[in-house]
Amino acid sequence: MKNLSYKLLTALTLAGFMAIAQAGPVVVVGKGSPIGASNESDVVKAFLGKKKDLGGVSVVPVDQTEGNPARNDFYANVVKKSEAQLKSYWSRLIFTGKGQAPQVVGGDGEVKNMVASNPNIIGYIDESAVDGSVKVIYKP
Repeated sequence: MKNLSYKLLTALTLAGFMAIAQAGPVVVVGKGSPIGASNESDVVKAFLGKKKDLGGVSVVPVDQTEGNPARNDFYANVVKKSEAQLKSYWSRLIFTGKGQAPQVVGGDGEVKNMVASNPNIIGYIDESAVDGSVKVIYKP
């Protein structure tokens, strides 16, 4: 019985750590950016190239590399598109000359550096990576 209790406690502890490690995506800008809180619809439009400003401020979205957990979570739960749908979407826009996919950076740290360097850049990171250098403008 003690062995079963120990295994259960260990499993619950590990599950808790996993939940903390991957809290979920948030959309961020640099701490000094004039961009304020936004809604899901506007964020989705900005990342799909359908909207060029948020609250009257011009925005430039940055993306993360394919396979990155924050990217997977952001596109699945916020944009509601799979990798295959994204590739098809951007291929069509690029081919017709109607759009350009966002610049791709490696991960949360690079996104934070990018948004800190330019007040018009928006990006998404895992909520657990939020620190004083960024301002959250959207949380699902």
